[in-house]
Amino acid sequence: MNFQGIKKILVIKLRHIGDVLLTVPVFRALRENFPQAHITALVNSGTEAVLTGNPLINEVIAFDRAIKKINPVQKYLKELYFLKKIRGKGFDMTVDLTSGDRAAIISFASGAKYRLASDTGKDGFPGKRYFYTHLAKNDSSQHMVLQNLAVVRQFGIGTENLNVDIFIPEDARTFVKNVFASWDSPDSEPAPSITGASPVNPEQSLQGGEREDKVIHVHPTSRWLFKCWKDEYMADVISWLLNMGTKVIVTSSPDKREIEKAKKILSLVWDSPDSTASPVNPEQSLIDLCGKTNIKQLAAISEASDLFFGVDSAPMHIAAAVTTPVIALFGPSGAFHWGPWNNNNYRGQGLGVRGQERPYQKQNGIQTFGIHTVIQKDRECIPCGKDGCDGSKISRCLEDITPDEVKNILTEKLREIER
Repeated sequence: MNFQGIKKILVIKLRHIGDVLLTVPVFRALRENFPQAHITALVNSGTEAVLTGNPLINEVIAFDRAIKKINPVQKYLKELYFLKKIRGKGFDMTVDLTSGDRAAIISFASGAKYRLASDTGKDGFPGKRYFYTHLAKNDSSQHMVLQNLAVVRQFGIGTENLNVDIFIPEDARTFVKNVFASWDSPDSEPAPSITGASPVNPEQSLQGGEREDKVIHVHPTSRWLFKCWKDEYMADVISWLLNMGTKVIVTSSPDKREIEKAKKILSLVWDSPDSTASPVNPEQSLIDLCGKTNIKQLAAISEASDLFFGVDSAPMHIAAAVTTPVIALFGPSGAFHWGPWNNNNYRGQGLGVRGQERPYQKQNGIQTFGIHTVIQKDRECIPCGKDGCDGSKISRCLEDITPDEVKNILTEKLREIER
């Protein structure tokens, strides 16, 4: 497809943190095909940090989600002002990766000559598909990275580098260095949260492997609590890791419900028989950073760790993006859609390395993709995509994964790291 006069491009992804991160290969495809274009990302407020600092992107605009909670008149006026602002930027192309009604309206209102999106059939308001000039066929069996890329790839805008990466500023790495230093000085406090971000070479990193002890980053929570494992099971595995002589950093988002869940897990760790019987003092081997990190710091923690262990969540995707091996617990979600993405797997190979269009080949069960492992039950009902079984907000398929199953896989992965 021959696109003419492309000077400004708007990419729209009004979803959650992990969803936004998995769009990075689309930006790379656009940059490689339109190297001189000014590329703008439009994302929901609170998700922009996974894209800021990325050299593929010139500008990140955050849509204030709080607009949905104000009175109808104010909301209408603010929406109108926002659309006018977008139109005033003079975009030549929009790429809608959201597939929602709001994104369709923004795309059309931008006045862009070329408006690309995925064909979602009859979803949304009547006539929605006519708001676009180019509709890509959607293969819903593919991983979300590939589904995103298909929106531009089907019109000749492709890339062979499908890495999903995240920019980590120097001050976030300094934060992690101070956290690591607190292990050597147990009386010191971890570095305070930071909000700034100064650019550094993205190739620089603080490697957890430089330490004698292995460091495991554990993120046991998700904004969707039905994606979480039993507190007792998670505490059991953390206690076991400590007893194995590894060091553990536990994180959660600042969300009140997630912090409460993480604190409950940690209280069980302190009371665990394994902890009291272990020659390792858990208070010296475990650092609690629940609710105390921003997205950049979270990425730096994963980057400096030898392994990430957690549930199906945005931090899982962030850990994969910094190429730290991931072991993730999955319940009602499909790994073939949302499993941790293995960077470098497709580099130089196009999309079909070894004929593989689906990184995670099975519907469910234990699967690996490169350095990452997904632990999931092998049942016909998986993935169901529901928020718990029978409206309970509890996923039995997750609760039926035993600590011993997880420990066996963690043991093997730790052996691999040692080699």
